[in-house]
Amino acid sequence: MSTMEPAIVLSISIAVIVIAVTAFSIYTSFGPPSAELSDPFEDHED
Repeated sequence: MSTMEPAIVLSISIAVIVIAVTAFSIYTSFGPPSAELSDPFEDHED
């Protein structure tokens, strides 16, 4: 039975979380949900 070091498990977990958050924010910014986003600069032109 092989076990991984706790530091390696923690590092992999943090890396997976960071990659997941990055992928979700790119999807939200450029994917289909981006049609619902509004541009605050266009909303307040004088």
